[in-house]
Amino acid sequence: QVQLVESGGGLVQPGGSLRLSCVASGSISWYFMGWYRQAPGKERELVARISSGGLTNYAASVKGRFTISRDHAKNTVYLQMNNLKPEDTAVYYCNRPSSLITWGQGTQVTVSS
Repeated sequence: QVQLVESGGGLVQPGGSLRLSCVASGSISWYFMGWYRQAPGKERELVARISSGGLTNYAASVKGRFTISRDHAKNTVYLQMNNLKPEDTAVYYCNRPSSLITWGQGTQVTVSS
């Protein structure tokens, strides 16, 4: 069973940037991978996904500000987040949208002045 470990979160001021990383314990090269987030009191939502070949899709709320990428050799998926807003505050997770893997612990992102 592949395990996912997210990192890179933190406290940042509005307008700031963070880069999240998700390392998988096994190969994820053949699959779409995605970044999800869950804010307090809200359901988990998919905010970005990337195909094996690098095609990307974004939720409207993050389009133009977030960039998802991946490194097949490192079994790693990244999320570059720019121009962060308070409403981006959430725990961020990565996973495989087509067939969910056991969720990792996620990484907390807090956007506040």
